[in-house]
Amino acid sequence: MSSEDKEAQEDELLALASIYDEDEFKRVDSLQGGETRICLELPQNFKIFVSGSPTECLQNSGFEYTVCFLPPLVLNFELPPDYPSVSPPMFTLSSKWLSRAQLTALCKHLDNLWEENRGCVVLFAWMQFLKEETLAYLSITSPYELKMCRQENGQSRTSLFPVNSELDGCGAAGAATAQEETLDERAVQDVESLSSLIREILDFDQAQQKKCFNSKMFFCSICFSEKLGSECMYFMECRHIYCKSCLKDYFEIQIRDGQVHCLSCPEPKCSSVATPGQVKELVGEELFARYDRLLLQSSLDLMTDVVYCPRPCCQTPVMQEPGCTMGICSRCNYAFCTLCKMTYHGVSLCKITAEKLMDLRNEYQEADEATKIFLEQRYGKRVIQKALEEMESREWLEKNSKACPCCGTPIEKLDGCNKMTCTGCSQHFCWLCMGSLSRVNPYKHFNDTSSPCFNRLFQAMNVDGDFWAAEDED
Repeated sequence: MSSEDKEAQEDELLALASIYDEDEFKRVDSLQGGETRICLELPQNFKIFVSGSPTECLQNSGFEYTVCFLPPLVLNFELPPDYPSVSPPMFTLSSKWLSRAQLTALCKHLDNLWEENRGCVVLFAWMQFLKEETLAYLSITSPYELKMCRQENGQSRTSLFPVNSELDGCGAAGAATAQEETLDERAVQDVESLSSLIREILDFDQAQQKKCFNSKMFFCSICFSEKLGSECMYFMECRHIYCKSCLKDYFEIQIRDGQVHCLSCPEPKCSSVATPGQVKELVGEELFARYDRLLLQSSLDLMTDVVYCPRPCCQTPVMQEPGCTMGICSRCNYAFCTLCKMTYHGVSLCKITAEKLMDLRNEYQEADEATKIFLEQRYGKRVIQKALEEMESREWLEKNSKACPCCGTPIEKLDGCNKMTCTGCSQHFCWLCMGSLSRVNPYKHFNDTSSPCFNRLFQAMNVDGDFWAAEDED
């Protein structure tokens, strides 16, 4: 290696290291070489569509997405001893979303650039061409469509082809085999499967968008201050941006109040909601655990096929089989009826407690015909009919009778004076004030001038169909 070549190589590598950051350029210390990762400048609203061959059993049949960034082109190079005076750099060019035919065209153009600049360093020119002119050189426009096919030529491998190229459709594999000799060995298609390609495109696009977001300044409309993107967060749907400090306080208040479905964008009339990942990033572990628990609880409450174990100490969610009224708790193994929440009773009717009988009567009276039929099948028509009769009897007794002040027996007054005798316990009492009377002289209550019922023994007594009220004596 001449001193001029060695000096030129060192100067070029040092220059590249100063121009690009570590993510874009890495030098290999063991030899004169390195790796450059080149992200293309995509136009706005650039769409990419990737589909699999109909003959392949792929988990994803297709993928369409608007991207801001695509995985980089990777240029690995090694500088021979007589570079740049005689020989060009040795290199390989790989990509996850370009076909080998497209990469071959790029390799040939890199060779042409070397021929045009023979005797001079060329790596920077190569990198600038790949970054700024690849899309135009390959006539790539939005939407960019690719198809993935599996080839059989001695060994199975997956290849990617532009839809609008000659290597299209079902003949892609055969055409690729026929043109294998024309493809440049330096062109490397770094793709395993359709699902892995989709995942890598999405992951890289999101990572690069986050990197750009973190490096910009944004205005928070809550605290009215400008902060770096790394100190801010945006809602996925609406893209409204607020600083993490304000959102942290906002999320913590809502979670403590149990409003886990109210973690929406603070912008008025905006319905965007924070993702669980965003909530976890801002609040502490204890609050996030509460948020996660309440969110799961509310989601289960909306599911018609989920019931809860009726044991107060358990309350574990239990999946209910369609058409089955038996639930078995996976935690405590309690078998219960999903209708009445009592121990499972098979095909027998659900039993109802006296406390819930009134609720059943009210529910039955207000129900539509379909609900009435369901309640009759669940509790039995005779039980419901009896409950309705008891309710009618109770209403009649409340309207037409009074309870004995001693034993509570309902007493109806049809005729006679206001001195009553209970048929249950034989206690004498006053019909007017419902006070208990003396067994020795029950009429003293009506003759005593200090009594509230003085001289009212026959008040409101029915005489030949008419009520007669005794006048007070002076």
